[in-house]
Amino acid sequence: MAKQAMLKFVQIDRVMPEKRAADDRKDDFDEIYAEYASAKAEEQASRCSQCGVPYCQSHCPLHNNIPDWLRLTATGRLQEAYQTSQATNTFPEICGRICPQDRLCEGNCVIEQSGHGTVTIGSIEKYITDTAWDKGWVMPVSPPSERSESVGIIGGGPGGLAAADMLRRAGIQVTVYDRYDRAGGLLMYGIPGFKLEKDIVQRRNDLLADGGVEFVLNCDVDAAKFDEIRAKHDAVIIATGVYKSRDLSMPGSGLDGIEKAIDFLTASNRKSFGDVVEDFDNGRLNAKGKKVVVIGGGDTAMDCVRTSIRQGATSVKCLYRRDRANMPGSQRETQNAEEEGVIFEWLSAPKGFTGDDSVTGVMVQKMRLGQPDASGRQAPEVIEGADYVEEADLVIKALGFEPEDLPTLFGQPDLPVTRWGTVKAAFQTGATEMDGVYAIGDIVRGASLVVWAIRDGRDCANAIIDTFNSKAAIAAE
Repeated sequence: MAKQAMLKFVQIDRVMPEKRAADDRKDDFDEIYAEYASAKAEEQASRCSQCGVPYCQSHCPLHNNIPDWLRLTATGRLQEAYQTSQATNTFPEICGRICPQDRLCEGNCVIEQSGHGTVTIGSIEKYITDTAWDKGWVMPVSPPSERSESVGIIGGGPGGLAAADMLRRAGIQVTVYDRYDRAGGLLMYGIPGFKLEKDIVQRRNDLLADGGVEFVLNCDVDAAKFDEIRAKHDAVIIATGVYKSRDLSMPGSGLDGIEKAIDFLTASNRKSFGDVVEDFDNGRLNAKGKKVVVIGGGDTAMDCVRTSIRQGATSVKCLYRRDRANMPGSQRETQNAEEEGVIFEWLSAPKGFTGDDSVTGVMVQKMRLGQPDASGRQAPEVIEGADYVEEADLVIKALGFEPEDLPTLFGQPDLPVTRWGTVKAAFQTGATEMDGVYAIGDIVRGASLVVWAIRDGRDCANAIIDTFNSKAAIAAE
């Protein structure tokens, strides 16, 4: 029966959930995709070809059992689909919303390669767990027994929260220390609501708290605090992420009106919570009525241009030094931005800024793609004599993120770091050379995807559980 319910990709076309019209959605920060109706979710799940070697699963960092929960959805066994999805992914409804499926699971779907259009994996994943919340199937962690060991997690982003969840399931005591007033990291303050509404994140925070995770918020960890945390817990996980913005050093880069992407996005998200945000209210981090230029081509740049549209910018342009095909951000997000009125200036790079006290324009040099560089990508080359000035009242630098100097910040000169400043940690376990200290997520990988942070958090938690079990077994001998 289950087999007959599948393999319908020839008869049934790929259909995404309905997307709100650009004119309707660009005035608010609500999510732009509607939810599947039950019948449509089952229909789209039935398109899965149930491959013997599921490339969707192998190209997912979490190796989610995608064919299994698609089959369960197609046959109306939705609670089992949720249980299967949740078994390998701590936050499936979040990944369903923000993962770049076009580069991961959906981009490697076998029926996509045969011209039938990929299964809408991300949208079905979102539907499964949203329905589970609605039905009351998502319950707080309730470990079979409590243990005396405790773990302190520095950083309440997706990696830290995923580790917290796994550790609590084993009965281990967990405290999460975070610098912000709300846990979630970039899920809460970096990613805009039109991609991930914040109640989705907050209900996960609440669920963890209900399951016994202690949160210590507004906590800046310095040398004294790190020593205190390490003394209090049996293990410490560093899950701080990377928040230091890459910068530009060129003429005019110190002018007013040139801002970092993280500051701009954080101010916007805080405003959506109803917080008092002085730099938004005084216009510094508000795009309303301004000509906005965003520099960069990743997902953060897409968040900035689409946020600027919603804030009421008079024009929004994105400068990227390579062409569309080489853009690192999601193609789906690029399309959404274009629909909303963003103009992309491909093969364009800044060389300086104009203005006296405040920025009035970006000096742009046109590029062409030359020979491949060390990474294999074609290196941009300047086209001489093709410079021009792009008018701008607000310039947002979305150039990526680098790690903070944690050995200095934490007063831990023995904390090993790479030449890029990321923490050196063992693959799969997250263990560092410091006894009982682990590191996961972007602070180890560099700026990466939420799904990789979740994977790292789960792997690290399992490694810590194994270590605690081994110590307990030795002590019992």
